[in-house]
Amino acid sequence: MTSPEWAYWYAYKVIKGCWPEAEVVIKTNPEWAYKYALNIIKDRWPEAEMAIVTSSYWAYRYALYVIKGRCAEAEVVIKTNPEWAYKYALNIIKDRWPEAEAEAIIVTSPKWTYRYARDVIKDRWPEGEEIIKTSPEWAYRYALDVIKGCWSEAETAIVTSSYWAYRYAHEVIKAGSLNYQKLIQNSSMHIVKNDLVY
Repeated sequence: MTSPEWAYWYAYKVIKGCWPEAEVVIKTNPEWAYKYALNIIKDRWPEAEMAIVTSSYWAYRYALYVIKGRCAEAEVVIKTNPEWAYKYALNIIKDRWPEAEAEAIIVTSPKWTYRYARDVIKDRWPEGEEIIKTSPEWAYRYALDVIKGCWSEAETAIVTSSYWAYRYAHEVIKAGSLNYQKLIQNSSMHIVKNDLVY
């Protein structure tokens, strides 16, 4: 047996339990080692952890569903990916994860920085605002869900997208105000300017 996937399926569907002879193959692949630990061993599988923690996705799932808590070995790879670092902080640590530069990785992505501020910090995150301001969508969402009001510093980015400028003006600034009209005009001027360039 040389395929981790089919060795796993044979153990899971045919043997319906551990298959020690195939474990040497299964434990070489992070996905199938994780699934073997979760569905067959139903506990940690220390012999396979070295393979599992080579993938931030499978390391996160292993910590969440198998260990059901923090895992120092998994954190090394999880903190290299903004999405899984955010989810690890939210679902496993259940608090901020400033140690080991995890926040420095999260703050490389506007989407995951916004979600970290909204779901983990539950407040503004000044360290993340520069990256959030680079994306019209996430700047709009940050203003709406975190600031809960106008975010003038991000409006130059928001108006680069007519869709997000409209949503920001309508849902954050509120239709009818002078600021709303100015924002829509700026958005329209930006779109015209871009059309001339392209």
